[in-house]
Amino acid sequence: MAVNVVESKEWYLAGYAAEGVPTTDHLTLRSVPLSFSLDSIPDAHVAVQLLFISVDPYLRTRMRGQEDGLYFPQFSLNQVITAFGVGRVMRSKDEKYSEGDIVLNAFFPVAEYCVVPSSVLIRKIDPEAGIPLPEYLSCLGVPGFAAWVGIEVLGEAKPGSNAFISAAAGGVGMVAGQLAKLKGCRVIGSTGSDAKVRLVKEEFGYDDAFNYNKETDFDAALSKYFPNGIDIYLENVGGKMLEAVLNHVNPHARIPVCGMISQYNEIWTKREGVRNLLNIVGKEVRMEGFLVGSYLDRFADFTVEMEGYLKQGKISSKIKIYEGIQSFAESLGSLFSSSNFGKVVIEVNKPR
Repeated sequence: MAVNVVESKEWYLAGYAAEGVPTTDHLTLRSVPLSFSLDSIPDAHVAVQLLFISVDPYLRTRMRGQEDGLYFPQFSLNQVITAFGVGRVMRSKDEKYSEGDIVLNAFFPVAEYCVVPSSVLIRKIDPEAGIPLPEYLSCLGVPGFAAWVGIEVLGEAKPGSNAFISAAAGGVGMVAGQLAKLKGCRVIGSTGSDAKVRLVKEEFGYDDAFNYNKETDFDAALSKYFPNGIDIYLENVGGKMLEAVLNHVNPHARIPVCGMISQYNEIWTKREGVRNLLNIVGKEVRMEGFLVGSYLDRFADFTVEMEGYLKQGKISSKIKIYEGIQSFAESLGSLFSSSNFGKVVIEVNKPR
């Protein structure tokens, strides 16, 4: 007999965190009853069992209590947090979706179950396509799309270009470096440990990389690794690294700015400034911030290209999977640890 009522655990924001990493002082787990009876599901809605939830750095910026930096709308207090996720349709009041369909959504609640409008679903996923479901939140998700927009669209990567990727072992960086290599670039990365240096070189094909925690002088490090200057810099960290990069960019270099994770946990008055922005003028550098939501018209192109790379084994990823919805606060905090690498995902319910 079908289950019509479930107790669903969900995370909500109990208090804003202006500084530091949000903890269970700010994030609270609660249980709510949820009806899956067809009579209780509105038309053009689906009931979904969450399978995987993506944990991304941008979520931190929606918990500050004020809009700045990325200018994402803040989560409302006492309301459930939302994130990219993969789920299974359990009930449907939309003829386009059937029970058992696997679906992707950018705004699933961080919960075990939910009822959402079918209009917010991005796509169906074919579980027989030979691609593990967590990859739809990694190489085929926000990190992969951000890397693709940065390298392919804004970076205009071409053979012979010198590309520098900061946070090279992170969810975006690991894909960006591999994409740049596929485009024929010479690719150097910066990471936070010797283990991650080995990872990006041995598994992701970077030409070289360095541990920024061991380099006391970023300017000297970039002189060593880029004797012929930098043509593309995918900016992921900000602060002192960006300042050093601006001393080594070539004329007409491109700097797609994906994020600045080193600054997310500081209020803006405490963030590190950049003193040499004039280099952008003298070298006619194009430095451009971007949000993937502004490039959704290219998402189909990205999906076709990335699925091809994955099936051909030309791109790989590292995915750290936390088990159970209760691990959300811990997994979010891990994003800001120097020991973290790859993409962070929560397995909420076991796929069948």
